[in-house]
Amino acid sequence: MIHFLAFAIKRAIQGFWRNGVMSLAATITMVLMLMLLAGLLIVSSSLQVGLDTIESKVEVLAFINEGVSEERVEGLRADVEALPEVASVTFTTKEQALEEFRATQAAAGNEDLTRITGTNPIPAKLNIKLKDPRVFGQVRETLLGPPGVVQEVIDTQETIDELLGVTGVLRTAGLVILAVVGLTVLLIVVNTIRMAVMSRRDEIEIMRLVGASDGFVRWPFIFEGVLVGLLGAFVTLGLLALASQPIGQLARVLAAHLPPGFQQNLTQQVIGVVLGAGFLLGGLGASISVRTYLRREPGTG
Repeated sequence: MIHFLAFAIKRAIQGFWRNGVMSLAATITMVLMLMLLAGLLIVSSSLQVGLDTIESKVEVLAFINEGVSEERVEGLRADVEALPEVASVTFTTKEQALEEFRATQAAAGNEDLTRITGTNPIPAKLNIKLKDPRVFGQVRETLLGPPGVVQEVIDTQETIDELLGVTGVLRTAGLVILAVVGLTVLLIVVNTIRMAVMSRRDEIEIMRLVGASDGFVRWPFIFEGVLVGLLGAFVTLGLLALASQPIGQLARVLAAHLPPGFQQNLTQQVIGVVLGAGFLLGGLGASISVRTYLRREPGTG
């Protein structure tokens, strides 16, 4: 078995160099496809992390009308907190809201006009945290139930839905492009191996006449296709390693705040996916090509 594997790998390397132009074309196309695959994975993972971060900060804000008694606000807070989809409810008074507003303005370097006017235009509010950011349930209806208590309810469900929609479109478009390029790579690998098979047609016929099985004939060509795929994968990983710094910056832009270990996990995913895709595409293309030839040219094996 070991002797056969050594023979098949040696013949695969010889075949790769013998058909240098087609092998190079197949490898370059493989690299382009794998770069697209890696890019789609990086962008998709970063966007998902960004969405998770946004969702973790989602809260419903209910601004309280001026002059509403503390008892009515507390009663509304208790009703909302009792809802099964609500994790917690925090009441922020007008004074606390004003201090938060001033801190935000100061951090942004903006002038605090409330100090000039001497008034507090910031309303009191209820901050509602949800157990699942996508499940608002009866929160809005409960907040707007008691007349005259809440002047406005703000939630980010629409924003999250829009982000999910954009992400879905990007993923779909990326998968379509990837499928087209992947099919192109597969066809190029098939043609590359077909040329290798045809160039050694006489040799194959002699092998079959002396009793070589189809498997004995097939595996060197399959290894040749795998060689194309793995070579393309290693070139792709090398290019990605050279571009690791801008890739990391892109991930931070898309995700804003990356969780601990994200880059390491993403690197492991990219390596696994690129190597796996290169191996499978190369081997599958070669298998299709040589199997088609052997079916057209039946022998004794």
